Amino acid sequence: MTDSIMSKAATMEIPINSNGDTGTLPEDDSLEQAAKLQWSLDEKVGSSRGTRDLQQVMVSGPNLNETSIVSGGYGGTAEGIIPTSSIKGPAVRYNAEFNKRIQVSGLGSNMHHSSSSSSMTAEETTRGVAVEKLETMKKWGLNTYKCTKQMISERFGRGSRTVDLELEAQIEVLRDTKRKYENVLRLARALTNHFYNMVQTQHALGDTFADLSQKSPELRDEFGYNAETQKLLCKNGETLLGAINFFVSSINTLVNKTMEDTLMTIKMYENARLEFDAYRSDLEELSMGPRDAVAMARIEAAQQQYQVQKDKYERLRSDVTIKLKFLEENKVKVMHKQLLLFHNAISAYFAGNQQQLEQTLKQFNIKLRPPGADKPSWLEEQ
Repeated sequence: MTDSIMSKAATMEIPINSNGDTGTLPEDDSLEQAAKLQWSLDEKVGSSRGTRDLQQVMVSGPNLNETSIVSGGYGGTAEGIIPTSSIKGPAVRYNAEFNKRIQVSGLGSNMHHSSSSSSMTAEETTRGVAVEKLETMKKWGLNTYKCTKQMISERFGRGSRTVDLELEAQIEVLRDTKRKYENVLRLARALTNHFYNMVQTQHALGDTFADLSQKSPELRDEFGYNAETQKLLCKNGETLLGAINFFVSSINTLVNKTMEDTLMTIKMYENARLEFDAYRSDLEELSMGPRDAVAMARIEAAQQQYQVQKDKYERLRSDVTIKLKFLEENKVKVMHKQLLLFHNAISAYFAGNQQQLEQTLKQFNIKLRPPGADKPSWLEEQ
């Protein structure tokens, strides 16, 4: 009797409610096994919200249809293994709505899209720069070809050129004047160097005479007079050097800055003249050809280029004319002042007129304070 009751207890089914939960049987190990299974599934999901969340979140897990629950509570045999296929209740299913509640960061996608946009922008910029450079090189090559062709034609007497006789004569005069003024500047610099060396020699000679005057009592007066004379000459020489240096500086500014600036404008004018004649010759050649649709389009484009070069040529010609006029006025004004300064300074120096020499520097606003100018002479110190 007892054996039959134990057999029934070992093989009895575990009641399952509608939610899939096991019923409560007191002092039964099957309840403990079911609780352990429930706990392990909750731990995998990482949720403490119970069996309902488990059913929503679990994507893969133990299949209840393939799980067996052992009820060996009273030493029952293998017949106590209960297949879960006999359990009535809903199985674990995947809830797709749960993923919608989880916010997924889109940083990776945004970074990839941003890097792609940046690379595309950089590529487009590089391509645009390359196309622009290619177009510039194309225009430069075409312009160079036309100008070279025009230059060769002019040298061999086959092509015509635009000539402004009056302006060309003024330009030639300016170039000749610049060459002559450069020669004056070279000679004035040479005079400055030689005169500077002479002044330094006079200074050294005066010091030597003064030293000998101290060491030769019998010739003290003679050495003293010569020492004083050399020191006075040295002082006047330094004053004259100041005037000559001012003269050289003014001539250098006139030649290497003012005239050079005008010559640079003249060079731009001559280049514009060559380009103008090149496009003019090209337009004339096209005008003498056929007059079909393609030729007319080329003639129209050549006419536009010709007009652009003509405007540039006329503008630069006007600039050259104005600069030549101002340069001539400035040259006369500057050279009048500098030549008068040079003449008065040289005359006063070789005449031995120290007061006139100093007055000349004051007249032309030359502030000069040579070394030793305020120093008393050797005789005054005695």
